[in-house]
Amino acid sequence: MTTETKPLHGRICLVAGATRGAGRAIAVQLGAAGATVYVTGRTTREKLSEVGRATETIEETAELVTAAGGEGIAVPTDHLEVEQVRALVDRIDRERGRLDVLVNDVWGGEHLVTFGKKTWENDLTGGLRMLELGVRTHAITSHTALPLLVRERGGLVIEVTDGTAAYNGTRYRENLFYDLAKNAPIRMAFGLGKELEEYGGTAVALTPGWLRSEQMLAGFEVTEENWRDAVEKIPDFAVSESPVYVGRAVAALAADPDRHRWNGRSLSSGQLAKEYGFTDADGSQPDAWGFIVAGETGTPDVNDYR
Repeated sequence: MTTETKPLHGRICLVAGATRGAGRAIAVQLGAAGATVYVTGRTTREKLSEVGRATETIEETAELVTAAGGEGIAVPTDHLEVEQVRALVDRIDRERGRLDVLVNDVWGGEHLVTFGKKTWENDLTGGLRMLELGVRTHAITSHTALPLLVRERGGLVIEVTDGTAAYNGTRYRENLFYDLAKNAPIRMAFGLGKELEEYGGTAVALTPGWLRSEQMLAGFEVTEENWRDAVEKIPDFAVSESPVYVGRAVAALAADPDRHRWNGRSLSSGQLAKEYGFTDADGSQPDAWGFIVAGETGTPDVNDYR
């Protein structure tokens, strides 16, 4: 084993919200780089979350991390429950004595999002639940885990969201609650970057592009193997990316000794692919956000953004 093949060997990571999608892929890619990864979520082999998908569990994620070359540890955690998060962090402290990387990927609110309605026409209960899932969970987790992370210099915090600061800053995400839930992590990364400065720490916001998550693929009635069949109905889906892409983005950031240059910034998987040279699972380098912006004023060729 070398630092070139396992650059994160000995690093302790927490991926909060690692049941499926980006969180699962991030955990697996950290494992592939040799890290020990604590993976959390609400869906286990014994209990479902409100998302209602039994096909992905945190135990399976942990097994995938270990199979990839790291050590995966599943800890059932509802990140809205402060005592559960405290118990999680206490366990990491007791077992490892340190935390090097915190990935705040908790969400699970896709089933609550509706577009095409005014704020007052949307369901208030569902809207407030989105803010709990996408903002409150991140705040609780950071408040609880950061004292352990700053114990050693050089810690990394990644706030996973949807959209970059440049894109979201001038465009409305067509649902006020969703807009707030996905802009808050960008601001969190900015603020945490300021606070971590004196500890040599780094905080960033990171967004995938059009993510082919398990739920997205199911919605389009395709699989990762035949996802291109959906392009005929939705041409822009051709610029989509697998969760592996954002996972590799996180692993590259965590392994970069000069990552502090990104502190406080909003980043995308496509942007980091160009910087670090990694690719998606199929060898391409999709730039979904570049494609989306170009499509607002023209008809870009998707081949120019893959």
